[in-house]
Amino acid sequence: MTPNVTPLVAGNWKMNGLRADLDQIQAIAQGAAEYAGKIDVVVCPPMTLLYVATALAEDTGLGIGAQDCHSEPSGAHTGDVSAEMIADCLASYVIVGHSERRTDHGETDAVVAAKAMAAWRAGLTAIVCVGETEDERENGSAHDVVGRQLAGSIPDGATAANTVVAYEPVWAIGTGRTPTVDDVAAMHSFIRRQLSSRLSDAADGMRVLYGGSVKPTNAEELMAIENVDGALVGGASLKSADFLAICAAYRAIVAG
Repeated sequence: MTPNVTPLVAGNWKMNGLRADLDQIQAIAQGAAEYAGKIDVVVCPPMTLLYVATALAEDTGLGIGAQDCHSEPSGAHTGDVSAEMIADCLASYVIVGHSERRTDHGETDAVVAAKAMAAWRAGLTAIVCVGETEDERENGSAHDVVGRQLAGSIPDGATAANTVVAYEPVWAIGTGRTPTVDDVAAMHSFIRRQLSSRLSDAADGMRVLYGGSVKPTNAEELMAIENVDGALVGGASLKSADFLAICAAYRAIVAG
């Protein structure tokens, strides 16, 4: 973990969750109270649940975010949701540039950067995702790919207050596979250097999360790696017990 940085554990529910699942958010909100002031805990449900989720999380230690936004504040964009609409639902975070958006919707780095700026415009914190595919990892270009994504997806003006970076090796998302501790450490160290070189002092304290098959059984090991400032959790965030068990990787910090 980066010294003097508040860890962040964020859950990405993806296209999962019905009204019947709101009890999981309520349970996470209750459990997050244990970590208040020590770590930040966030859940990003589907848009259909966003406003109700913020109501359930009110006055608790749980933050609520969305999974994507449009770059424009309003207009003829059927089916899209603006950052202003997300803020109007009282959410405080939005994920942009997730690999599934890049792959399924052809989002480029420029599109991701525009969405990050939209998030800032609406007063949201952007969680900007980067990560390489299995082929890119195997052919030795992982750092080149992630470096290019960082340069193109993070706009000028990024700070620790408005931006979080999430490194998710694409080949590890939802597969149960995770990189080695050394691989994660090397990539997070690389990302930290790139951010410092590009943003100088503005990068101080910017959180770099690890994502990709994070679960209760490996969270403590992953969260202890240098320059890993938290996690972006997929499937394990759908059940409150699993998600809070991942948060518990920071129990020693909370106790301190």
